[in-house]
Amino acid sequence: MAQAVLCQPARHAIATLDSAWHLGVVDVDGINEVFRRLPRTFQVLRTLLDPRSEAGVETLVRLILRTLGHRAELQVVIEGVGRVDLLVDGWLIVECDSRQFHSGWESHVRDRRRDAAALAQGYCTVRLLAVDVLSRPDAVRLQLQDILDRGPAVPRSGGSGRRPRIDARPRRPTWL
Repeated sequence: MAQAVLCQPARHAIATLDSAWHLGVVDVDGINEVFRRLPRTFQVLRTLLDPRSEAGVETLVRLILRTLGHRAELQVVIEGVGRVDLLVDGWLIVECDSRQFHSGWESHVRDRRRDAAALAQGYCTVRLLAVDVLSRPDAVRLQLQDILDRGPAVPRSGGSGRRPRIDARPRRPTWL
């Protein structure tokens, strides 16, 4: 594994180690051994590892969000929605979708229902394609930056998270 770290860009090495740790290929002692075998300059990568990341693309997105100055929580359980890949700044759900788990109609139905449940609670969901995270990371970074710069449409409150009630009655224009 130390050799794999040496042969990859840093962010991919972190994703490799996160995945190995999550899958149980190595434990904390194994991770520590990997870093004992690496040059001292690689030690900073150790602080960026998180075994809760269930896929390499989740790690890559987490690292992108970190460079944008945002903190992403991994594998957060939201009541009525379920577990989400990443929750950013308490309002943006980021799901990293791959063909492996999102190819059938049933998975699309499940995802849309989860997205609707999240929206009803004041969360916004963005679904990133694994292929884009891997092959177009700069475009993904710009997309996330744009979304995060705009912020939530309605800030989530500490209460129910519901949007304010809007009076749907037509109003007379002020010029009449």
